Amino acid sequence: HCTGQTFFVNMPLQSYDFSAGFEVTAEVKKDFDNKGYILVRNLLGEAELNKIRAVLEGSDVLDRFSHSLGDEAGRQTKMCLWNQPGNDVTGMLARCDKMAGTMEKLLGGEVYHYHTKLIMKDAHTGGQFLWHQDYGYWYHLTCLKPDLATVFVAMDPSNQDNGCLQILEGSHRCGRVQHTALAGGQMQADLERVEQIKTLCPHLHVEMNPGDALFFHCNLLHTSAQNKGDNRRWAFLTAYNKADNSPVKPLFHPQFSKLKKVANAAILESKVDWDLDSKDFLLQETRDAEFQNIASK
Repeated sequence: HCTGQTFFVNMPLQSYDFSAGFEVTAEVKKDFDNKGYILVRNLLGEAELNKIRAVLEGSDVLDRFSHSLGDEAGRQTKMCLWNQPGNDVTGMLARCDKMAGTMEKLLGGEVYHYHTKLIMKDAHTGGQFLWHQDYGYWYHLTCLKPDLATVFVAMDPSNQDNGCLQILEGSHRCGRVQHTALAGGQMQADLERVEQIKTLCPHLHVEMNPGDALFFHCNLLHTSAQNKGDNRRWAFLTAYNKADNSPVKPLFHPQFSKLKKVANAAILESKVDWDLDSKDFLLQETRDAEFQNIASK
């Protein structure tokens, strides 16, 4: 958690191992509340990971529904986002107990699926995500409380060479920081404030193996660098909102609807690669309109 002195980026991450019988104990919940995240190694087993990768890579769905976000250097990151979990393989992942059930225990109540997105940083060309809080966006989408969090699941090795996530541990306790809309479709947190927060909160690189998952609070400050490495960096992110925090207006992401959770085994048992009618993909023009709405605030 935030302290009164400056830290460096080589501090250890707060991590647990799913394969070692992970459960959300009172100590785990305390870590999440204090630090703004927990890292769960091996959340996905090899068979689950292989199946999900095969689904993502085995059709033209990502090409059809993806759009790009630019950074200040003109580099692009591709994103494919859908608002409903659906009844297919990726839906089973978002609805399964080790994702949704764990998040309910961390946030302290019923959650629903706010959206899922696949972030694709291609080798040598993948762009930077600027320092921001997810609630820097979602505040403007009329979620009145910062009672949301995201599960970031690594599909590929994620390291400093290919632009891994960076976080300021405990920064969620600093409250929502002012954000500015920039060209390229990104919001950036007030950098002067970010630098001040860095003197209190450890700046950590979240290096992950495929199948590892970071559960993090919507006010945790985070960024990721450009992918200058030789390998792509894909990540599967599902955002959950608490049931009693439904947006006042249904702007681009859904209001509350009951999440039908499934057992973890449903991922491997699913025989539906994609159920496109159940996903509600966010299209480029809708995303552009969302950003313009936020930028005008």
